[in-house]
Amino acid sequence: MKVVLLKDVRNMGRAGSVVEVSDGHAVNFIIPRKLGVPASAANIKQAELKKVQIDQQKAIDAALIAETIAKLSEIRTVITKKANEKNHLYDAVGAPEIADATKLPVDAIKLEKPIKEVGEFDVPIVMSENFGTIKIVIEAE
Repeated sequence: MKVVLLKDVRNMGRAGSVVEVSDGHAVNFIIPRKLGVPASAANIKQAELKKVQIDQQKAIDAALIAETIAKLSEIRTVITKKANEKNHLYDAVGAPEIADATKLPVDAIKLEKPIKEVGEFDVPIVMSENFGTIKIVIEAE
């Protein structure tokens, strides 16, 4: 049976794609959970329109992400933490603290290990296909 997927289904396909599945799988799993609908001409056409809208939205999102990374790479983000006299931090600065300071998602920040010293650091950022670095300045309180 051919079905049009309404949502992304692991090991099957992305939303809007037409896939061939067994009748039992379609009737007992995909259709009742509203993951897909039977492939009729109207459903296929509607899925294609939705796919075009999703592609346009992804292009807009990618442009916004690239712009955000470009803006953040030009400025320095300052984070203050308690440190001892040797400029070692009592509490390390990790991806969650950097995400809060920069308003980026935590999974976009690719730190090898948490920052444990006062100073200026380049932190790599990867969001979808866009990547760059931002400058983080750690200061002592």
